[in-house]
Amino acid sequence: LFLSAVLLIICAVLAGKSEYFFTWKNIRNILEAASYRMILAVGMTFVIASGVMDLSAGSIVSLCGVLTALALHGGIEIWAAVLTGIAAGGLMGALNGALIHCTGINFFVLTLASGGMLRGISLMITDGKPITKFGKAFMQLGIGRIGEFQFPVLFALTLILLSSPLMFHVKWGNYVQALGGSETALKRSGVRTGFYRISVHVFLGITAAVTAVIITARLNSAEPNAGMNMELDAITAVIMGGTPIRGGNASIAGTVLAVLILGIIRNGLTLLSVSSDFQQWVTGFLLLASVLISEIRVWNT
Repeated sequence: LFLSAVLLIICAVLAGKSEYFFTWKNIRNILEAASYRMILAVGMTFVIASGVMDLSAGSIVSLCGVLTALALHGGIEIWAAVLTGIAAGGLMGALNGALIHCTGINFFVLTLASGGMLRGISLMITDGKPITKFGKAFMQLGIGRIGEFQFPVLFALTLILLSSPLMFHVKWGNYVQALGGSETALKRSGVRTGFYRISVHVFLGITAAVTAVIITARLNSAEPNAGMNMELDAITAVIMGGTPIRGGNASIAGTVLAVLILGIIRNGLTLLSVSSDFQQWVTGFLLLASVLISEIRVWNT
């Protein structure tokens, strides 16, 4: 209810500042810009619910986009190239999850390091240059429409509808949340915590790869610097949406509302000709505020 009220207030303020804000074209722009961020944020919701964070998500987006582009330039079919990128994302996520589970290294340090290495691989493969020209058929994954809505918006909607029952009505989702509540207690009850730790990172890797495919198709270009700071946006949305920073619980609906709020703020600031530097500051401020609120909730329980 609080986030819904915030969303309405922001919309009312921006509508008063710009007559263009409430046009259907602008609303559609907001949904399209938020769609791929929504996909990654949903994946991050599961990871944070499990008690950790993944700072390599943006780098996974970058490398999966590059690998998909290379597969396309290699002459294979579009569906096979997309599956190559998605499989690569799942594998990168699995490696992160396995390293966190097996080594006991702090997840911040581990995923920060793996993110740096993955980004470095993207830059080395491409020599720092974008890979372009994939053809109109592939571009449809990023800009094609069914009726009024682009495919990425429909992909995001489908993921949202599937994620809620997956999180709250399936054993896997319940154990992912329990992993964040107390991994030791879950292990003592005989649950294979390693499987759930690795699989939740595979899930995030797959959502990052889908995000990469959408961005690559939309831009008709695979950029080695794609996905920069996207993990920050995703983490901000998840915590702002009410998922505790220490895990143990989750809010898919909260994540969705938070992504929309962040997207509307970006859109509104752009309409008001506010610099992108300030928009980045706003994201950082909202992350800090969300973390503080999350911690206060923990202290009061």
